[in-house]
Amino acid sequence: MIYLLSLLFFIFIIAALILLVVHLGFRAPRNRETGSPADFDIFFEEAEIPTYSSKKLFSWLLPVEDSTETIILLHGWGGNAELMLPIGLPFHRAGLNVLLIDTRNHGNSDSGSVSSMPRFAEDLDSSINWLKKHHPEKVNKIALLGHSVGAGAVLLEASKRDDIDAVMSVSAFAHPEWMMKRHLKKIHMPDFIIWLIFRYIEWVIGRKFKHIAPMHTICHIRCPVLLVHGNEDFTVPIEDARAIIANCPESHISLIEIDGAGHDSVDKIEENAVRLISFLHQSGFSC
Repeated sequence: MIYLLSLLFFIFIIAALILLVVHLGFRAPRNRETGSPADFDIFFEEAEIPTYSSKKLFSWLLPVEDSTETIILLHGWGGNAELMLPIGLPFHRAGLNVLLIDTRNHGNSDSGSVSSMPRFAEDLDSSINWLKKHHPEKVNKIALLGHSVGAGAVLLEASKRDDIDAVMSVSAFAHPEWMMKRHLKKIHMPDFIIWLIFRYIEWVIGRKFKHIAPMHTICHIRCPVLLVHGNEDFTVPIEDARAIIANCPESHISLIEIDGAGHDSVDKIEENAVRLISFLHQSGFSC
């Protein structure tokens, strides 16, 4: 009996530690903005966007006079609007309104529950609806651009809407399980423990991984989609982008592989801004 109780206690401690690690993993580092578009001599509007659970999102809107087309930029894990600003500037110069947001638990937005790709998509949904309500003159066409977890979120959100005209997904992972398994294997986590962690995470976020995996959601998007991925990305390898497009080889889905770019190579994305703007132009935008 003592042996059995000891074993159960040991299992309980291990399970508690695993759950603690999982929840700590959902706590994104909060990096608040220290600059603003004013640093680039750009006029902007700061706004609070209401989202789920009565929370508010911090945002910057960079308007262009008489422009009826807007691109919304969504950061990755631990990112914020300021980190995405350099990517947004070329689109602004090309004549697009630019909306940059902080998701819950990021930047200067309110804290929420756990952060996850579906939560990112929820905040993006709120931002699109806010833009259409408060700036209807700017939504003749809407483009979405997301990075990393944000890249998966823009694909997830676009798969559920019919009012998005173009999507750019930068450094997206193909499947949540692939991404997490790569990291868990580095610490030699046993397969059965990994399986339990995956099922628990699905319960926490309320969604099955297979339903939110970019390699599957992209197949439900009808507007043009551009995948952008660096061939020196060691966080999410280029093979993920190739797997996404291989799983859904449609004519409106294309891939740009950027030489020398890593997972967070904002400078490399900027250098290829002409190609991204060209994609939007081919998708019917006036830029």
